[in-house]
Amino acid sequence: MRVVEAFRAAYGASPQTVWHAPGRVNLIGEHTDYNDGFVLPFAVPWGVTAAVTPRTDKTIRLLSLQGHSDPVTIESHDDSTGWTRYVVGVFAMLGDRVAGADIAIDGTIPPGAGLSSSAALEVSVASALNDLHDLGMTPMEIALLSQKAENGFVGVPSGILDQAASALCQEGHALFLDCRSLGSRNIPLDLASHGMSILIIDTQVHHTHAGGEYAKRRAECESAARKLGVPALRDVTDLTAALELLQGDERKRTQHVVTENHRVEALIGLLRAGAVTEIGALLNASHLSLRDEYEVSSPELDVAVEAAVKGGARGARMTGGGFGGSAIALVSDDRLESVQQSVVAAYAERGFQPPRFLPATPAPGAHRVA
Repeated sequence: MRVVEAFRAAYGASPQTVWHAPGRVNLIGEHTDYNDGFVLPFAVPWGVTAAVTPRTDKTIRLLSLQGHSDPVTIESHDDSTGWTRYVVGVFAMLGDRVAGADIAIDGTIPPGAGLSSSAALEVSVASALNDLHDLGMTPMEIALLSQKAENGFVGVPSGILDQAASALCQEGHALFLDCRSLGSRNIPLDLASHGMSILIIDTQVHHTHAGGEYAKRRAECESAARKLGVPALRDVTDLTAALELLQGDERKRTQHVVTENHRVEALIGLLRAGAVTEIGALLNASHLSLRDEYEVSSPELDVAVEAAVKGGARGARMTGGGFGGSAIALVSDDRLESVQQSVVAAYAERGFQPPRFLPATPAPGAHRVA
């Protein structure tokens, strides 16, 4: 394993543990997590692998196989910058329960694709430290700690979706998560037996949640909930009456969140009934809502979705935080080539950078690999 070899070369010994945590695709339930709503992600085959050995001092040495050839040495949490903040944030949240560590990181998630490489990085390191120090954290506790690292240390006001998917998902399943109660159950997602697959369309337009738009959407939702007198938009039961009390962007954000929660429940119902091929209409509706009501799409995402459906996909939508990243399309196996050709042609016509295609199957969540 190349991360182990890199660890040995950098630190002169083998790591004491190696953990892998995957990225995720959210099948449906976008921007509902921080509104106490419902989400339905599944883990993807690409992720982050962390080789770790604890230290007795507070020094953190970090080597990334996707970065510089020499480890970065961090003596103080305040010294961290860029990608290292996601790792150091985990240490900061663990406090005195851990000291420092020597770490080598290897990531296979396409950068900027919106498949949550940051959560995979946090969960892989947190899982390794939990293992090494016998901290006894459950997968959900690891997810919550990783979320706190991203919220409180990195400064990104994300919900629990990404970290929970990375920590809890099971192979061949999607994870139905109630983001208020944190109750979850894995829902079988057997696409192959229906001759279907989920095609990830990476627009190769990089996005960043640290920009102001993500935080702005969250603030608008919280403001709307206060005006409606409910703890979160998840609690809106009469959408028509709620919309009459709101105006402008807050009205649109509420429309999306409430209807998206219903789409999650409807999609789960179809999966339980074995009607996998029928979920496409819900994907289409989700994208239109994200584009028009939540306003987090982009020209590249819209063209990917439209061209995929035109090429024969049963449904498609943007996935992730938006403003770039990836779309997903539900495609029968005999239409994969025509869908890809349709998207490539549409991108070329508009002068967009060629997209990347990644057929995804539901993969296992965080696990020890060595």
